Amino acid sequence: MRPPPDNWTLVTEFVMVGFTGIHEGHFPVFCFFLVMYLLTLMENGILILVVALEKRLHTPMYFFLIHLSCLDICYTSLTVPKMLAGFGSPSGRTISYFACLTQLYLFTFLGSTECFLLAAMAYDRYVAICVPLHYQAMVGRDTCLLLTGGSWLAGLLTPALPVYYMSQLTFCGPNVVDHFFCDASPLLVLSCTDISLKEMVDFLVSLAVLLISSFIIVVSYAYIISAVLKIDSSAGRGRAFSTCTAHLTVVSVFYGTLFFMYVRTKVTSSVNFNKVVSVFYAIVTPVLNPLIYSLRNTEVKRALYRLIAKTKQFAV
Repeated sequence: MRPPPDNWTLVTEFVMVGFTGIHEGHFPVFCFFLVMYLLTLMENGILILVVALEKRLHTPMYFFLIHLSCLDICYTSLTVPKMLAGFGSPSGRTISYFACLTQLYLFTFLGSTECFLLAAMAYDRYVAICVPLHYQAMVGRDTCLLLTGGSWLAGLLTPALPVYYMSQLTFCGPNVVDHFFCDASPLLVLSCTDISLKEMVDFLVSLAVLLISSFIIVVSYAYIISAVLKIDSSAGRGRAFSTCTAHLTVVSVFYGTLFFMYVRTKVTSSVNFNKVVSVFYAIVTPVLNPLIYSLRNTEVKRALYRLIAKTKQFAV
């Protein structure tokens, strides 16, 4: 804990350093993040459009996928535009104290929602492979609404306690946040009051969210693997497991970075390395998700081709 100076004043705004400190290659870095943001909007937007217009894709799996794409769009829209504004002018790097806490709340909300949504998608895959005859009854419209609504609600409630404790801290010294968005770790470094309780709350809440959601995913895949191994033909096993590879890939990437970033009790670590990891799960992953779910998915590719063909006919 850093004691407040004698002539301290409360911080009313923060300055986001982000990647603007990279003087060499400033423009290429800006272009990289701009392209990644536009790709995220385009890829996820097209995926949502294809699923919405193609009746054959009106199934629980694609219903969950639409929610995942919406989360990815919100993820990047919450952080990237503000970061890009920081490249343009010094005023674009400032953010008010209230706006910073709001961004922290929304980012935690979206990340927690994605954890619970991925768990719901794992349950969907479990039912589809392990009890296919009861799939329509167990994962019907009401169940899908319950699972997605529960994921959004649980995600919305998750940041309440961590952000409340963050609001109780005093910021009276430097106001430069060495990050591209208002994340907990770089903010805690700037506090001039005791952060031990806040660190513990962050650790316990993050651990609870990750353990609960990952437990559901692990148990679901344990049953899935057991069911797949009981299939006699290798072709049948391949077809059954191929329906899970996209989800399993997304889960591995997303949870791997989250466990590294947030299930820690100390904020003292390599800031630059943390920023790189944050870029991966907050900016790169939303670009990869629609590609992962569509490149190996013949249903999505066929629906996309049909949509393109209809668009060309309409244009002619």
